[in-house]
Amino acid sequence: MIYYASFVPGMQETVKEIILERLRGASIVKLLDGAVVFDTPCTYDKLNFHCFNNIFMVISIMEHAVEAQGRESPLEAHMKKAATARSSPVISENNGKIKTFRIFCSFENKPAAISETLRQETERFIARESGLKVNRSAPDTEFWFLYRNEGFSVFMKRLTRHASFEKQLHPGELTPQLAWFLCKLSEPKHTDVAVDPFCGYGSIPEQRTKHFPFKKMYAFDIDNRALKITREKLKGKSAGICEVIPVNIDSVFEYIPKGSVDAVITDPPWGLYKETNIPLQQFYDNMIAVFAGLLKTGCLAVALTAKNEELRLAAEKTPELPIIRTIPILVSGKKAAVFVMKKQ
Repeated sequence: MIYYASFVPGMQETVKEIILERLRGASIVKLLDGAVVFDTPCTYDKLNFHCFNNIFMVISIMEHAVEAQGRESPLEAHMKKAATARSSPVISENNGKIKTFRIFCSFENKPAAISETLRQETERFIARESGLKVNRSAPDTEFWFLYRNEGFSVFMKRLTRHASFEKQLHPGELTPQLAWFLCKLSEPKHTDVAVDPFCGYGSIPEQRTKHFPFKKMYAFDIDNRALKITREKLKGKSAGICEVIPVNIDSVFEYIPKGSVDAVITDPPWGLYKETNIPLQQFYDNMIAVFAGLLKTGCLAVALTAKNEELRLAAEKTPELPIIRTIPILVSGKKAAVFVMKKQ
């Protein structure tokens, strides 16, 4: 089967590694910024990757020549072709609980308008092939026609029901998928003592304790309201091995000995959602020095920030913790980067 999965833009190389590592016999059809098309003999229930936003089963892919795009919408061209193609089991095979569907059209990551006549024709085709009824307001499943600026479109069936997390998150809170990526990049091991010095609402500690091995987790912050929410997220899951404590970055060595930490994974202040009590560059200088003091030799610090220059300058001032990898990403439409640093 061929699947299309979306994820945090910028993380494509990491996603490729995960797919080829976890799915025997899988191959990458298209590796894109924020999405991947891959072929695997594994069924959907084996694709429990916590890095994906949504997963679709691909019905067909259509390449579009540049010169043809001005004459006809690539989405409408694909819809016309789909309605005359051979029947696909992806359309006809549905869970017994699935009774209704709707069509969704996306052009370069934005909802796209299409001809009402063509929409109705395509709805009739899918209804005939699937036995499902049209419900444009609250369907059980969706069939997508998606066009990307790489010059191709995909006709596919949505398998996940994940809504956008943006409206559910507190200001500055990470999505579960992004927090998962940060944990993955720390190269987690069963023996790890891991620390998030700026845990906020607990996205990183929650993902680390739910999906990755560890020995001990420390979640620090000075925002008691956020810490209360973090404790609720971790309640009953990590009792005794994940400590949530109101601690300032300058005071962490009162709780953790120097050179005793295997991984620092964090989303430090960007100066956007919460101001720092000292100039941001000075804050980052102090922060990187603390990371270097916490870590054992050879261990990693993973930090997400939009303040790329401040973090780079801070790392230059702390040569024992150089940056070994930088991954540019988008966070809620803002340019940011994940920095991976290794203690020398």
